[in-house]
Amino acid sequence: MTTPQKSIRPIARMSRRALLASACILAAPLSWAQAADYPKAGSLIRYVVPFPPGGLTDVMARLMAQRLGEQWKGVNVIIDNKPGAGAMSGAEFVARSAPDGMTMLAVNMTHSVNATLFKGRTKFDLNKDLKPVAFLAGTPVLIVVPASSKIKNMADLVTAAKSSSLNAGSSGVGTPSHLSMALFNQINGTNIVHVPYKGGSPSLTDLMAGQLDVIFSNFSESIPFVKSGKLRAIAIASPQRNPQVPDVPTTAEAGMPKLNAEQWTAVMMPGNTPDAIVQKMGNELVQIMKTPEVAKKAEDLGFRVDPRGPKGFAELWNSEVSRWRAVIEAGNITAD
Repeated sequence: MTTPQKSIRPIARMSRRALLASACILAAPLSWAQAADYPKAGSLIRYVVPFPPGGLTDVMARLMAQRLGEQWKGVNVIIDNKPGAGAMSGAEFVARSAPDGMTMLAVNMTHSVNATLFKGRTKFDLNKDLKPVAFLAGTPVLIVVPASSKIKNMADLVTAAKSSSLNAGSSGVGTPSHLSMALFNQINGTNIVHVPYKGGSPSLTDLMAGQLDVIFSNFSESIPFVKSGKLRAIAIASPQRNPQVPDVPTTAEAGMPKLNAEQWTAVMMPGNTPDAIVQKMGNELVQIMKTPEVAKKAEDLGFRVDPRGPKGFAELWNSEVSRWRAVIEAGNITAD
């Protein structure tokens, strides 16, 4: 009696494995069939921007939405601005949306920071409930001081920060301007005081008035004042120099290769969206970003064009989350 029972169990296990394998084989063509029919003519894709209209993330999203609508005839792509809660309101809306490819989210560096700052404080998880679709471009952090400042370069900034009390404005807690300043402090053992503002413009106004010493600013926000001579750029936190300010050295050239920060923009979809649909949308966005006309428009806005599909963006996302988590934890930074 014992011998037949022993022979039956392996057969049963093999049968279950065979059934599972068959199910996977059958499911794969179905997923790709869904993608082949995606998006259907007459459908509406909601492109959620978790920021107010007018910012760089919003501008890039509108450019992508227009091009998607032109590429996919009969498909409407609408921008839906859902600002609030540190860019998390819009993110939660998309995370909870149907995973059918009809809703996508404009994300930027802020979200890779929020993955740590808001961990355990929200009803969704940025790392699990959203899926990387495409990385579009990045705009570097430009380190600026008042035109009248005695600080001429990064070495001067380190010396001044160690010998006196300096303050740095930012567009808010957890923003690129805040986190790059915190990273500067950690690299150099300095203690520049963070002064958060509600947006980049008011902080730049106070910098030009001499009420702040330095800002690790978004390139697009500060470059007009650098060009007009009201601010001095002492370094750019980018791998390469920028053609708009060719004489401004990179942070690596200034001896700080680890001080590399960009306010990038990218796209995600709900976490359970089929990979085939994600891949199709990702490929489409990458191709649009590579077109000369779109690339030129992005570069004119101060972006460094660097389109990547789902796999490339997923790798960068994980790297950014990990990198900024280390800065947040070392600096004991918390969300407001």
